[in-house]
Amino acid sequence: MQYEIVALPKEQWKGTVIPMTTRSDSYYDFEIKPLNSEGCTVSIVRKPAENEIVHTPEEYDFPDSLYQDRWEGAEAYGVVSEAGEMMACIEVCPEEWSNRLMVTELWVSDELRGKGIGKMLMDKAKEVARCQKRRVITLETQSCNTNAIGFYLHQGFELIGFDTCCYTNNDIGRREVRINLGFFFHRDGRRR
Repeated sequence: MQYEIVALPKEQWKGTVIPMTTRSDSYYDFEIKPLNSEGCTVSIVRKPAENEIVHTPEEYDFPDSLYQDRWEGAEAYGVVSEAGEMMACIEVCPEEWSNRLMVTELWVSDELRGKGIGKMLMDKAKEVARCQKRRVITLETQSCNTNAIGFYLHQGFELIGFDTCCYTNNDIGRREVRINLGFFFHRDGRRR
């Protein structure tokens, strides 16, 4: 079956909840030796989880949805079934002051996983970034979402930072550290 990436206009899709459930049998563990006058050491190592790590929309106060008010200028694209149901999506938003494009949402339904839809959506984000002459695409994921991290690395993203207290004061212990990844362009739009 052929799948087509289509625009998801704000007036039609704003507020559409993304049923984002993540499952992983591993996580990236952080060991950070405190910064001092000599420097510091950061170690990020992938480790197997004792039990499957599962995160569902129900555990968060504000579930993922398209066109949240904080993402001014966002655009969304996706795969929609013949019945009009969203089956996959990507949302991107310009960060004007830094000339970056943020991927604010990326989701593929279980039914479409493994069919190249994630790559098609990421290719769309890269196309948008090139058209807007952005210097980099950024995104956020979590250290326990190793499947997503593997996908992003395969798509040419690299580690650009992390935040060990983004979600709670014990993100390392919870194995859910915010990881920021970036995909860099040359001035002419080619991959660095």
